[in-house]
Amino acid sequence: MKKFILIILDGFGLREEERGNAYKLANTPELDRLLNDCSMVPIETSGRFVGLPDGIMGNSEVGHMNIGAGRIVKQDLVKINDEIQSNNLKNNSNLINLFKHVKSKNSILHLAGLLSDGGVHSHIEHLKYILKSAKNFGIEKVNIHAFMDGRDTAPDCGINYINDLQAYISKIGIGQITTVCGRYYAMDRDKRWDRIELAYNLLVDGIGEYYSNVEKAINSSYENKIFDEFITPKIIKGFSPISENDGLFMFNFRADRMRQICEVFSNPNFNDFKRKYIDIHLVGMNKYQDSFSFPVLFKKDMLTEIFPELLDKNGFTQLRIAETEKYAHVTYFFNGGNEKPFSNEKRILVNSPRVATYDLQPEMSAIEVTSKVLKAIDSQKFNGIILNFANPDMVGHTGILKAAIKAIETIDNCLSKIINSIKSQSGCVFLTADHGNLEMMIDPETNKPHTAHTTFPVPFVIDDPNHKWELSGKGKLADIAPTILTFLEIPQPDEMTGNSLLKKKLTSSNE
Repeated sequence: MKKFILIILDGFGLREEERGNAYKLANTPELDRLLNDCSMVPIETSGRFVGLPDGIMGNSEVGHMNIGAGRIVKQDLVKINDEIQSNNLKNNSNLINLFKHVKSKNSILHLAGLLSDGGVHSHIEHLKYILKSAKNFGIEKVNIHAFMDGRDTAPDCGINYINDLQAYISKIGIGQITTVCGRYYAMDRDKRWDRIELAYNLLVDGIGEYYSNVEKAINSSYENKIFDEFITPKIIKGFSPISENDGLFMFNFRADRMRQICEVFSNPNFNDFKRKYIDIHLVGMNKYQDSFSFPVLFKKDMLTEIFPELLDKNGFTQLRIAETEKYAHVTYFFNGGNEKPFSNEKRILVNSPRVATYDLQPEMSAIEVTSKVLKAIDSQKFNGIILNFANPDMVGHTGILKAAIKAIETIDNCLSKIINSIKSQSGCVFLTADHGNLEMMIDPETNKPHTAHTTFPVPFVIDDPNHKWELSGKGKLADIAPTILTFLEIPQPDEMTGNSLLKKKLTSSNE
């Protein structure tokens, strides 16, 4: 049975220009060999190629889901947009029940989520639609709790979203922004419960700096060089805490950064920090976690005949490994939004370092991840290993070029060890990425740090010690699984609509 490893460099895109390109500025002999000496094709990771609207950058959730599914997966952003454009979302039974609860209890409707048009976790137009629907239903009081972005958008453009929302509120005559804080606190996914605690205490107890209006709150933070992602909890005049019998709607659609904040609100037995539990009517945009029982507006689509399922059916033992920041992506999202491992699937989680921001430790936990991968290869227990390196994306998000260079140099050293090890056992290496990031650390228009993902293509490389293969064409993430299936000689099912890019075996590498 053939062996392979699929290495996903999270946030590693292809860009020719050297300025602000951490990869081009780094010393990376192994990556240089892979990209220049092995068969490589560019892969599209954004817009319609991954089930998003045209021009919208990809992200880790979208990327891993497309890779694992082997087909273009219609994304939540598009599904929600379609429901809004058809004006059907207002008829959603769980949304109506939320509105009915608030009216019957004469309570407050709270809307909480990421105030952004990045389209990665949320979209401001979704918030506006819910706000308008609440008004049309006769809801009288709506408090908006704005989590500021600066990660999937420019670091200091949050004031623009505030102004946009304020104008809409004035236009329709309902709603007020009563709290703001950075996503760093409210949307942590790495079990940094001290961050979530600050956000929860803001929403429930009103603990934060007080401002007479939201514009002053944002601008004061900017003056202190604290930008959107890291804005500390602020209370705005007119604040009312989330209280018993209130309604709370979480308007983010992406799951991973909603799980912790929703755990605090929904689990009476939560004990990771001391807090008072409040009996509220909680509704989410999506099913953020299988164990959550609160209602949501959109249910998950179950994907069948996906890549890891086919590996399992064909007797391939598979290992998934990543550090905390990307563990959900290489497991839950790669498996089509399914929490449960397949029967022949083992998972290894390596804890991400406990630092405030990853520019302080750009190597993150890559060395420990590599050590565990090498042990797994030596054990000869696995036919397939699916590995994610988080560094290019997580360090790329800091906007610190020097740190991003250190990050990719660390990864290059790790790649050399892993690839030599797997090839010594005649295993084939496939290397790719889920989206771009660290290849553009400086915004070419503003000359400021660039912290968001990009729409640049990513590499897809094959490095087989046994044969010289040719990858052909310009592909998309959905083509990766069919390509590996071709290599493994596993038939591609009809449900998997991606295309194999493995066109030709040239010669044996030993010839």
